[in-house]
Amino acid sequence: QVDLVESGGGLAQAGGSLRLSCEARGRTSTIAVTAWYRQAPGKQREFVADITGVGRTNYGDSVKGRFTVSRDSSGDTVYLQMNALKPEDTAVYSCFAQDWGANKYWGQGTQVTVSS
Repeated sequence: QVDLVESGGGLAQAGGSLRLSCEARGRTSTIAVTAWYRQAPGKQREFVADITGVGRTNYGDSVKGRFTVSRDSSGDTVYLQMNALKPEDTAVYSCFAQDWGANKYWGQGTQVTVSS
């Protein structure tokens, strides 16, 4: 069992930055990949970025070049550094993890609001 706890959301102005954190608790050694997704009101959930256990990263097209996903040295906390924010980045950002047994875990989500 893995629990994911997000933090770092809030309000930013367009062009500004925020950093989100996702702390994994429990059987963290079983995590194969950790990802960030977002969902804006009235829209489908969108993939933002992910990072594997060996540090390989992927990004959604809408955030490439602006967002960076990383992990701390323990691997238990994953960060999403968001730069050059746009109003269209406004959404609830959720952390997701999948373990080697294909079990899926979701965090509670954190609101990011970007004002123009």
